[in-house]
Amino acid sequence: MTAATSILFVAAPIDQAQAAGLAAEEAAALALFLGAIFVAVAASVLLLRARRKLADASAAWGRERGALHTRLDQAEAELAADDRLTVTWRSGRSEPETVGDPAKLTGLPPGRRLLAFGAWLEPETARALEHRLSALRERGEPFRLMLRTPEGGHIEADGRPIGAAVSLRLRDVTGERLARAEIETENAALRGALGRFTALIESLIQPVWTRDEHGWLTYANEAYARAVEAKDGTSAVESRAEFLDQSLRAAARRAVEAGHVYRKRAPAVFAGSRRIFDIVEAPSQGGSAAIAIDVSELEDVRTDLSRQMDAHRRTLDELATAVAIFRANGALAFHNQAYARLWGLDPAFLEGGPTDGAVLDRLRADRKLPEEADFRTWKTQLHQAYQAIEPREHWWHLPDRRTLRVVASPNPEGGVTYLFDDVTERLALESRFNALTKVQSETIDHLKEAVAVFGSDGRLRLHNPAFEALWKLSPEALKDRPHAEQILAACGARHHDAELWSRLKMAMTAMPEERHRVAARIDLDDGTIVDVITLPLPDGGTLTTFTDVTDSVNAERVQRERAEALEAADKLKVDFVKNVSYELRSPLTNTIGFGQLLGDPRVGELNPKQKEYVEHIVSSSLALLAIINDILDLATIDAGAMELERRPVDPRAAIEAAAEGVRDRLAEAGLGLDVDVADGVGTFEGDPKRVRQVLFNLLANAIGFSKPGVAVRVAAQRDGDDVVFRVADQGAGIAPEMIDKVFDRFESHSAGAHHRGVGLGLSIARSLVELHGGSVALQSTPGEGTVVTCRFPVGGPQSKGAR
Repeated sequence: MTAATSILFVAAPIDQAQAAGLAAEEAAALALFLGAIFVAVAASVLLLRARRKLADASAAWGRERGALHTRLDQAEAELAADDRLTVTWRSGRSEPETVGDPAKLTGLPPGRRLLAFGAWLEPETARALEHRLSALRERGEPFRLMLRTPEGGHIEADGRPIGAAVSLRLRDVTGERLARAEIETENAALRGALGRFTALIESLIQPVWTRDEHGWLTYANEAYARAVEAKDGTSAVESRAEFLDQSLRAAARRAVEAGHVYRKRAPAVFAGSRRIFDIVEAPSQGGSAAIAIDVSELEDVRTDLSRQMDAHRRTLDELATAVAIFRANGALAFHNQAYARLWGLDPAFLEGGPTDGAVLDRLRADRKLPEEADFRTWKTQLHQAYQAIEPREHWWHLPDRRTLRVVASPNPEGGVTYLFDDVTERLALESRFNALTKVQSETIDHLKEAVAVFGSDGRLRLHNPAFEALWKLSPEALKDRPHAEQILAACGARHHDAELWSRLKMAMTAMPEERHRVAARIDLDDGTIVDVITLPLPDGGTLTTFTDVTDSVNAERVQRERAEALEAADKLKVDFVKNVSYELRSPLTNTIGFGQLLGDPRVGELNPKQKEYVEHIVSSSLALLAIINDILDLATIDAGAMELERRPVDPRAAIEAAAEGVRDRLAEAGLGLDVDVADGVGTFEGDPKRVRQVLFNLLANAIGFSKPGVAVRVAAQRDGDDVVFRVADQGAGIAPEMIDKVFDRFESHSAGAHHRGVGLGLSIARSLVELHGGSVALQSTPGEGTVVTCRFPVGGPQSKGAR
């Protein structure tokens, strides 16, 4: 009873605590539930208010949109009813909107031609309208212009911005506005004509002036102002400065009042110097106009003309063309030195002024004229040039095999000028040129390549049959020398590349100085592959060649596919080696681990034979693991996946670490190790682990090929921007024919040494050095030993590439 009571006494407090906890949890749940209800009610109220506001706003927007549509319909109806046309450009739309009927306006074309202003306006007016319209669309500058159509109609153009758009309104001008526009047009034309005549008069060097009905000056040009030494024409009129003296003015006044034109050559003072002028003053309505022409320089002109004639005679004497001038009576008036040399006539005979007939007779007697059966008729036909109007050309084939081009040109004052041009050499050159052209044509016609030559005007000048056959063009289509654009359009049917044909068209039809060489490859519809090349020619033309390269391209494709197959096979080989190596590494690691475990005395004692076998298993497994690791390294390097962990490398530390790895081999082979690290060698940027691997492979290779009792030498020094390692042995050396192969993979030659590996050590060493941006070199003398030199750039691979 006591025990039960104790148990109940202890349990009672536990039940009260649980009840209190449950009450607290229920209160918290109730509060959370009430809070959630409150949040839901508040959110519902806010949602209802938001929906009500949104509905009110949507209704207001709908009413405003309907009102705007109504106003827009009314505006469009008013515009359509009015006799005007409105063109609107809205933002974001490429095409303008047109409201109105163009037929209601005089001279306006329908449809899209309305915006081609040059089609229905005068050119100057169309340019002005386009300029103002561009300013309106780009900068929003409004304008108003009066346009005149070629049919005589007047149209008012009003352009202005409207919000984000711009509009152009065109309206016929009628009634009073039309009359005003016509008056303004006529007034503008009159002002333009007056301005042009005034500009012309102001540019004259002759003094020009006008007077009113009372004889007072009303206008004077710039030359008049210079004559009377006034500042300008206006100053001369205001100061009433007179150019003529009083007697001349009085005589001119009387003639003008009588209605006659006054003409007089008289002296006058021009800018302080006395000259002779031809004065003309003509009456007009409300006054008169006069001009004074300076004729004091006529004598100077005559003198100058005489000097020029003498100069022309001297110039003609220097010409290679023979020139002879005969007067109207047939007498020789002039001849140059080339004429005398051409015919070899006596100078005294020529100075005597012989007639044209006498000269021909003398030349015929000397057998220097063409052999003519009827010489009299021939001479008569030649002398018809005296009565001719246009020059006549003759070709004389002389007995001495010379050919002359003779031009008989009638002189304005009578007589004839003969020009004798020796064209013998030119004809010979033309003959050789024509022969060369024929040879060239024959050569081009027999070429396998298709050739076409286009002139500077872009038209076909020359082509060969291969061109016709390649593009399947008929000779009839090419005989009229079609334009390059037509030919390229026909060629485009066999190769659909608009950009290429556009480039070829530019190369054939552009300005000669803008033509450039174009080279392209074309795949035709029948599988033919053609290389096209255009070359600009010196004469402004273009040479175009089309070469069928189908066979070579197919061969190239075969070679490329073969290379890709070889590359894929090489990749497959690398992947195979990597996979196999990884598959071998896992069981090999287990073998090594279990072998070392068996050799551990703590597992159990082995007899000497068992211990020897276990050691062989472990050593062989380690050697096999090293080979697999080397293969993996080579595969990683070939795949470009090896990444260097770059940091400063201490050459001395790298040598010591590599030497520690081969210390057992040195002891086993009975070799020493000499280490020589130069002072100040410093450090270089690289991967310490890979540098140790390089040195380890080189030392292992040197130990394997060294003779017992000698030392392997390893040295490090600084050479410019490189750190140089040298590993030397005193073994049997390498034959010269084998030096190029020692770095090849799986190349191993014992050369009489006790060591023979799988041939990966030197290959891995070279790959790792080159990965650092360095290089490896090998020097060997048979019977003396081998030296391997490795260079590492101080700054790493990047610095090597920069140099």
